[in-house]
Amino acid sequence: MAKKSSHRTFNDVLSLLGGQRFDVAPAQEGAKRVPNAFQVRKYGCAAEIAAAPDGTVLLLARPGWVLNGEISRLLDRGYQKFFKSSKLEIPATADHLRALHDFSEELNEAAGATTLYNEALGTTSDVYNYDRVKGRA
Repeated sequence: MAKKSSHRTFNDVLSLLGGQRFDVAPAQEGAKRVPNAFQVRKYGCAAEIAAAPDGTVLLLARPGWVLNGEISRLLDRGYQKFFKSSKLEIPATADHLRALHDFSEELNEAAGATTLYNEALGTTSDVYNYDRVKGRA
């Protein structure tokens, strides 16, 4: 039998994240200029969330590793994954990827979001940039 999914309100999610040892703080100006946006952090990773019009959670910035105070994007170049921010790019280690995967799972669980099969298997990248297919039409 399929389980019923309960939609948690934004305030419920914030209190749940605080109870699960997430650092919850108001987001800085980079949060797409959405009022009452919050940045949640744990394991060296962060994401930005806000209240959706229907009262649930809206993900403003996907989870990423924090580099120099900025949430980085995960870039896959075919041979290795990298974390890229506006000013810095570093190779992603297995520990970084494990922390990002754990962070994403815990955030989705707290928000009551649906977990997709490919995301449950491991960390998915934000950008795929394979050099062997670069420049192809």
